[in-house]
Amino acid sequence: MTSPPVVAVDVGGTKIRAGSVIDGVVDHLREVPTPAAAGARAILDTIAEVARGVIRDTEVSTPDASTPTWRIGIGSAGVIDPDTGTVVSATDSITGWAGTALTAEITARLGAETRAVNDVHAHALGEALAGAACGTQSSLLVAAGTGIGGGFITENRLLTGRHAAAGHIGHLPVAAAQGLPCPCGGMGHLEAIASGPAVLSAYHRAVGDQGPGGPRVSTTRELAELADSGEAPAQRAFEQAGRALGSALGGVANVLSPEVVVIGGGLSGAGELWWVPLREAFETELIPAVRGLSLRPAQLGQDAALIGAASLWSSGRVSTDETTMTSSGELQ
Repeated sequence: MTSPPVVAVDVGGTKIRAGSVIDGVVDHLREVPTPAAAGARAILDTIAEVARGVIRDTEVSTPDASTPTWRIGIGSAGVIDPDTGTVVSATDSITGWAGTALTAEITARLGAETRAVNDVHAHALGEALAGAACGTQSSLLVAAGTGIGGGFITENRLLTGRHAAAGHIGHLPVAAAQGLPCPCGGMGHLEAIASGPAVLSAYHRAVGDQGPGGPRVSTTRELAELADSGEAPAQRAFEQAGRALGSALGGVANVLSPEVVVIGGGLSGAGELWWVPLREAFETELIPAVRGLSLRPAQLGQDAALIGAASLWSSGRVSTDETTMTSSGELQ
């Protein structure tokens, strides 16, 4: 073992997933539902219990090893201040999560030092360290699913911004979403037309109760099956979402000029009906200086967030805003 063992935890609105990360290897995975309606205390207790289980499983599997000093790395839904480990703000999908002293509360429960970032930021770190952006100096990770979020890494630093809210790509205003309500309470944002729920809403607006799926279509997976079967309104819903996202990302790429843009999240599995218009719109928006910019699917799936969360304790090539790398590879 050449690096400290870390329990990495991915806290989402519907599930909490955790595993041990030792020398970059994810193992001893556990997954439980997030008690999102029960409030912050219940969620914190669940995180701690899952982490204890991961530690127990890991130590049982290596009985001859000395007992290590564990650390905890968390990627969590919400705006997370990486300096204080506090949930600055969060949506109503997790009751009472905003204002939670996340790292302090988990340290108190487990007696282990804890660090935390936003879950999409953790995904960005993971893909930069070991996934689709590995080997680059700058990358933009975009997660398109229930919402649309992003994480930007440049010169080996994850940029979280002054308010720890950098990467909220889903809340860019876009013309295609004009008049559509966004989950944030605003109007006309990218998430209102390009997220998974937005794709479903667009389909139901188009067909009402008359389409083959009608009100029975409740997931993007089901809608993708309809689209693959040739159902035109389903195809148009994915095409519209892909084109809106690609156009917006082209504009973001013009601003940030990363080496690579990586796309993950549930919608990335929707197939060519989504990917083709996304790529076309993306390339159309690029200015000459950044044309040819690579647009790639994410590689690590759910493990990206765990690898990224664990990297908060690593002296690897990616660090958060509050730390930088010296020429010798040490954090300062």
